[in-house]
Amino acid sequence: METRVPHVSEEENQDPGAAPYGNFVNYYTFNPPENRLSLIPGTLLENIGLGSERVVILDVGCNSGDLSVALYKHLLQEEASGSDFSKREVHLLGFDLDQDLILRAQNSNPFTQNIQFIPLDITDAAESQAVLESYLGRFGCPRFQLCTCFAVTMWVHLNHGDAAFLSLLSRLASLCEFLLLEAQPWKCYRSAARRLRKLGRSDFDHFKTLEIRGDMAAHAREHLEKQCSMDLVQSFGNTAWDRSLLLFKRR
Repeated sequence: METRVPHVSEEENQDPGAAPYGNFVNYYTFNPPENRLSLIPGTLLENIGLGSERVVILDVGCNSGDLSVALYKHLLQEEASGSDFSKREVHLLGFDLDQDLILRAQNSNPFTQNIQFIPLDITDAAESQAVLESYLGRFGCPRFQLCTCFAVTMWVHLNHGDAAFLSLLSRLASLCEFLLLEAQPWKCYRSAARRLRKLGRSDFDHFKTLEIRGDMAAHAREHLEKQCSMDLVQSFGNTAWDRSLLLFKRR
């Protein structure tokens, strides 16, 4: 609790600039992977019953891939320490709409046999569905066992509106057995809009007309549970930026 307020102010003071779609070029310098991984147990796959089988993970909005790679290593740490999970086969697909960030992710990827990065826009339903189904087909899986979505919901919401926010959640739920979600709180919306105005850019098209406001994690949970046949199975607490990490499971 002691570090939460300083880190939130740090997010403001570092002023990462304006990235209308969240595609910050230096994102992990001011929000390093450890901010999330410190809350996620390295035994997550075992905890949710995916310990000794092939696991296919999707990371939505992966930016330059730093967190994707760190998460992969984090979830395999038991195997690296000599535990008996060596039979586990983990594959991770990360995507982002920014092709330059994806190129950086591809060039710095240390696990090319198990991690793949591709440019893809989740709001383009037809194209993204075809690409993701093709990837899953390589493993004979109907859906991803685990999908992670860190700090993406706000950007879809601001750029495409309320319907797109709910549609994103529905898409995520349809793609996976387990969903690990970090939805930005409403104060982040105000900060993002303020950064745009500070640089003299026009405001987000939908910011002033959004009807879904307030407790965004609660809104996401309500939609996932009532409309998407998912249940909240665990909250891993809040990051240093006061964002909750919520794990949902398909019913």
